[in-house]
Amino acid sequence: MFLVKAKRFSMPFSKLPRGFMKMREVPLLNLHKALGASLGIFAGVKTAMDYGNALEEHIAVRNSVGVFDITHMGRIAIKGPDAYDLLNYLVPKDISKSQEGRMIGPTAFLNEKAGFKDDVMLYNMGNDNWMLVCNAINIEKIYSWLKQWTQKISARVTIENLTETYAMLAIQGPKSADLISTLGFENALDLKHLQFITDLEYKGGKVFLISRSGWTGEDGFEIIAKPNVAECILKEAIKKGARPCGLIARDSLRLEMGFVLYDNDIDENTTPLEARYWVFTPSKTGYVGYEALAKQLEEGVKRVKIGIRMKKGIRVIPRRGYEIVVGNKTVGKVTSGTFSPILRRSIAMGYVNSTHALMGLEVKVIIRGKKYPGKLVDFPFIKKR
Repeated sequence: MFLVKAKRFSMPFSKLPRGFMKMREVPLLNLHKALGASLGIFAGVKTAMDYGNALEEHIAVRNSVGVFDITHMGRIAIKGPDAYDLLNYLVPKDISKSQEGRMIGPTAFLNEKAGFKDDVMLYNMGNDNWMLVCNAINIEKIYSWLKQWTQKISARVTIENLTETYAMLAIQGPKSADLISTLGFENALDLKHLQFITDLEYKGGKVFLISRSGWTGEDGFEIIAKPNVAECILKEAIKKGARPCGLIARDSLRLEMGFVLYDNDIDENTTPLEARYWVFTPSKTGYVGYEALAKQLEEGVKRVKIGIRMKKGIRVIPRRGYEIVVGNKTVGKVTSGTFSPILRRSIAMGYVNSTHALMGLEVKVIIRGKKYPGKLVDFPFIKKR
C-alpha cells in the first residue's frame, strides 16, 4: 500500500488490483497535469488525486460546486431482446417498473452466497438497451460475469465494454445546477434525482448522457461523453467557477455520507444485510444470491456496518484493519477512515459484532498500538442542509 497525501488528508490506494490486466490512464491525464494535479493510481487507473488542497476541494463541493474526472469507473452496455431478463435475474432490486430515462440503484450483482460481486447503477436506455456503471476495480470481473450468464441462460444480448470509449465527469455541489445551466445544458435542469437524458449537443460535439446523480451527498450531475468533448466541458466548468477536485476529496465526501467503497467496505464475502446496504427489493425472489440472502434474513447476521465518530482533537485517522475494542475485547475492525472537514474530526466506517452494534456506544480504536476514543454512530455523519 502507499499513501497519496494532501494537507492533513491521506487516502490509501492499492497498487494494481487483483485480476486487473493492465494499468490504464484516464484520457484527460495531460489536462490534469496542466491544471497542476497530483497524480496517483487508484484501482489500476492513473488519474488526479488532488489539485493542491483536498480539504478545500471537499469544502467547495459542500458549499459551492466542484468537478471531478470519474472516467476510472466502468461503463458497460447490455443490448438485445433478453437484456431485461438477464439483468432481472442478476440484480436483486426490482426493475420491472423501470422507465426509460431512469437510473436504478444503487443495486448490485451478488454471487451465489449473496456476497457483492459489485455495487452498480443501471440505466434504462429504452428499446431493450441498458447500461451500467461499475467500480473501476471490477470492470473485467463484471464484464466476464455478464458474458458468463449470457451463455448460461442463452440470452439474446450483446455485451459491450464502453469504458475506454467515453470519459465521465461529475459536477457536484449546491451550485451544480447553476453551473450546468451556464454550460448550456438547460434541458438537464428539469431532471429529477436519478433521471437522465441522452444525445445532447455541445459546441459541435455530442454528449452521450447527462444524469442527475452523484456520490457526494450533494445535488449534482454526471456527464458521459467522448474524451474530446469531456475535455471541453471540464475546461469550461473550471472557467465558470467550478473547483477541480480529485479522488481524495471524493473519498472524504462519500465517507461523510456513509457511502461504501468496493474492496474496502464491501467485497465478495460481505452481504447487503451485513453492510446495511439496501441494494435489493425485499419482495423480489429468484435472482442470483437470493437463497443465501433469504436464509441470512431468517437467521440474522454476526456483524454489521457502523460509523465511528472519533473524539475531537484526535489528529490520527483510523485506517482499514485497525481494531475496534470495548474494554479489552476486540468487537470489530475499521474498513475506511478519513478526516471530516465539516465535523473537524476523524471519522471511520467499519464492522462490529452484531452484539455490540449499539449507536452511541463508546469504543476505542487501536491506532499504531495506542487506544483512541470514539463513538458508534449511524450514517450519514453529517446532516443535509
